[in-house]
Amino acid sequence: MDLRLSKEHLLIRDMVREFAQKEIVPVAEHYDRTGEFPLPIVQKMGELGLMGIEVPEAYGGAGLDTIAYVLAMEEIARADVATSTIMSVNNSLYCHGILTFGTEEQKREWVTPVASGREIGAYALTEPMSGSDAGTMRTRAELSPDGRHYIINGRKSWITSGPVAHRLILFAKTDPTAEPKHRGISAFLIDTSRPGFVRGKVEPKLGIRASATCELFFEDYLCPVENLLGKPGEGFKIAMAVLDAGRIGIAAQALGVAEAAYEASLHYARERHAFGQPIGAFQMIQQKIADMKCRIEASRLLTYQAALAKMAAKETGARYTTEAAMAKLFASETAMFVTHQAVQIHGGMGYSKELPIERYFRDAKITEIYEGTSEIQRLVIARNELGLR
Repeated sequence: MDLRLSKEHLLIRDMVREFAQKEIVPVAEHYDRTGEFPLPIVQKMGELGLMGIEVPEAYGGAGLDTIAYVLAMEEIARADVATSTIMSVNNSLYCHGILTFGTEEQKREWVTPVASGREIGAYALTEPMSGSDAGTMRTRAELSPDGRHYIINGRKSWITSGPVAHRLILFAKTDPTAEPKHRGISAFLIDTSRPGFVRGKVEPKLGIRASATCELFFEDYLCPVENLLGKPGEGFKIAMAVLDAGRIGIAAQALGVAEAAYEASLHYARERHAFGQPIGAFQMIQQKIADMKCRIEASRLLTYQAALAKMAAKETGARYTTEAAMAKLFASETAMFVTHQAVQIHGGMGYSKELPIERYFRDAKITEIYEGTSEIQRLVIARNELGLR
């Protein structure tokens, strides 16, 4: 497997790196401290094509491949994880889902404004009592007597970009009696400007504070039948396929924040002196640096491998679930390991808000939780290896 980057990929990486370091790094602390949504940054990212990297140009995107997406995610996350989260949802969970399962009309109407950055997309699966076990969701979608709409009622929680989203992919039960339970779930395209859609409280989070997250309520929301994504009962299949793609993006995100923490640690280990020499001269610090570097490079290889598997799947139709789960699992745990070691290397300064190290540590934690916890990734990998479904 050839993991060398092409000249085009290197140009994309360098372009995004320059943008991220110039436009995002100087304001990342402000948005983290205030919890404001970084709309000016997101709009600039849309102009660069970063909000729809793999989306064909015909639908408002950049028309690039998954390797380009991974490289871009890595660079944006290196600057600020919260901003990369907004980008991830737009690309992986929203646009990818519609491109894969939507009709031509749905792609043109629902993907184009989001991929171009003019609007924000979101993905609404989780509920207060339904996280990893999606089959237990309580949100209901019932066909209206005239057959023209689905009447949706329910509550979603922890929806990334929920407070600002113009459009959503929503998952709801259309057949509560189906067995197994997940077979009764369907997917819908939601216009948040329509009556019956209510945004709930914004979550006060430990990290990725500039990435707005909230509850959503549906109160007799009328969704036109033409906004059904896929067929009735295909919602769970759609959700899981979309999460495969999303996990590659989160792996790249985790890789980016790990790299940021590692680079800061290298600099500090060279510049900070103790007992008459740079702290990098001490073997305990060297051990940390070596372990950080090994895990980062292993994460990179797993993430690129998953990206290549996704690209191959377009031709073969094969699933890349295991590759995505391995990349997400290892990279997210690497992000936590590396940022923890970075705090240790920086000592008191690592615990201070004067440096971004503590933000890297707070932001890294979410990569082990959303789009499938580390525990769920291990289950996915093991069941696929054992042939269990």
